[in-house]
Amino acid sequence: MAGSLNKVILVGHLGQDPKISYTQSGQPVANLRMATSERFKDKSGQWTDRTEWHTVVAWGKDAEFCGNYLGKGALVMIEGRLQTRKWQDKDGQDRYSTEVVANRVQSLGSRAQGEGGGPSGLRPQGGMQPQGGQNAQRGGQQQRNAQPYPDDEDLGPAFPSEASGMDDVPF
Repeated sequence: MAGSLNKVILVGHLGQDPKISYTQSGQPVANLRMATSERFKDKSGQWTDRTEWHTVVAWGKDAEFCGNYLGKGALVMIEGRLQTRKWQDKDGQDRYSTEVVANRVQSLGSRAQGEGGGPSGLRPQGGMQPQGGQNAQRGGQQQRNAQPYPDDEDLGPAFPSEASGMDDVPF
């Protein structure tokens, strides 16, 4: 449909360790509970905090990243879309569940704060070896095609001017 957009960007903290499972074909799936908070003044002028809880589902490499590097309390940014699923409860009643289907998951916590680490709260040293190793068992299935994520130091210069040969750019 032309003229429509379904995009969600959330920044918040995980309320529990990611739950990792695998489809029958071996595709990793991560289920996350994420809290976002806002502060506002109520009618009486008192500051009030309101927390919203979001259900987030990540697939593939994003799911592997969540399982290997994120844990309860981690500060993360999620980009994705809203999706509503319809299902029936045990009494046959139609139920609906709206969740964020992530297409990007990014850790925002620093290692000094202990955020962005695995379920134990610690990120693996060197950043290249996922928690539990490449052959870690999750949910009875072996991880498939786990590609480690590089450390922040491995990402190159933060600003284009820091790259060689960029001093003569005319702007």
